[in-house]
Amino acid sequence: MPGASPTFATRFFYLVDVIAKAHEPTATQLMALDSSYESTASFLSEQPEFAGLLNTVHSHGSRHLGTIVRPRDGGREGFDVDLIASFAAGAIRVYGLPHGPGKLLDQLEACMDRYAQAHRLEIKRYSRCITINYEGGMTADIAPVIDSPLQAAPYGESHGLIPDHEYRLYEPTNPRGYSRYFNEAAAIRPVYFREFSAAMESMLEAAVEPLPEANEVLNKLLSRLVQIVKLHRNAAFGLPTAGVADLAPSSVFLTTLVAEAYKLQAPIPHASPLTLLLDIVVDMPNRFSTDNSGGTPYWYLANPAVPNGNLAEDMNTAQKQDAFGQWHHKLVADLRAIVQAVEQPTGFDKICKCVGTAFGERAMKAVTEDAAKQQDARRVSGRVGIFGPVITAAAAAGSASAVTAATTSSAAAARVIPSRPHTFFGS
Repeated sequence: MPGASPTFATRFFYLVDVIAKAHEPTATQLMALDSSYESTASFLSEQPEFAGLLNTVHSHGSRHLGTIVRPRDGGREGFDVDLIASFAAGAIRVYGLPHGPGKLLDQLEACMDRYAQAHRLEIKRYSRCITINYEGGMTADIAPVIDSPLQAAPYGESHGLIPDHEYRLYEPTNPRGYSRYFNEAAAIRPVYFREFSAAMESMLEAAVEPLPEANEVLNKLLSRLVQIVKLHRNAAFGLPTAGVADLAPSSVFLTTLVAEAYKLQAPIPHASPLTLLLDIVVDMPNRFSTDNSGGTPYWYLANPAVPNGNLAEDMNTAQKQDAFGQWHHKLVADLRAIVQAVEQPTGFDKICKCVGTAFGERAMKAVTEDAAKQQDARRVSGRVGIFGPVITAAAAAGSASAVTAATTSSAAAARVIPSRPHTFFGS
């Protein structure tokens, strides 16, 4: 992996923070969304179909893990969240086999339809969830899960059952257990060489701005790394296309690969968070197993919260496996290009172009606009900027023509594989 001084590593992680924040919901959006789904939960708990059966409605997935990013269908400003309608274990007596899974989805849809009509909203049914479209472009996939604890399994106390796609039976799931797994991985403190910590302190004492919220970023490092990987996937595979097979790897597959690589790499001393990130990205394909005995390679990535669960199940086609290999090669190359642009005094325009190629137009605009804000703030305070003199006047001013030209070429370079819409919860 390429080396990098602590100063350059800090510059890179400043970019990571700016890019990630540009694709996160604002505090106002999160408050509105939380308020909306709390209202939905309250409504569902009062419905006669679910009397004494529904425990709660709670978020899970990227919203819960701190890895949420803007959806791939970038035509709206809203975000997508996953919700669980959690039913008590006794609900299995009402919704048992053979017809219970379909009955459970039917009743959830009927209740959500009443809620949508009362609030002038829209819903849509998919095979395992009901999607509700809130105001402001926000959507939530609400999936029913019946508690089914396992005594002798990791995170078994939160194990549950979810209807399968054909409503013939139930499949195991454990979103709360997965959250615990991820948070345990994130709690591992990376080991850095002394030079990095000393350089950070020196930069602060020298009135250099290494990162507006350095402690926050380093404390949620795993979440930030997952966001960066997901954002690169979104840019590389492009917008979903109706009727075309989606070859993009799922978010839970990528999140688990990054978390597993982080668990392995974080305890090993690294020169900086940058070298840690690069080692994690390179190591990702090593975190799942491949069985070639059947002719076609079979990938397996253990679900850490569900015994015998395979998070690579939908990766077992030649097309998807080839697409993953191409995308991973591009991810490594794009990150190295950004590192090289940050390390070499080639101008801020070059950095922006590399960011656009890797992460798309919104990321490049965010970096450019932030640079302009930094320059204005430094002009007032007299402080030294994180990128110092490499920021050109045109880039700092955020020239619309420069941004448009660079993003047009970036988008063309980033789109490598067609895809289709995401249509159901919990792939």
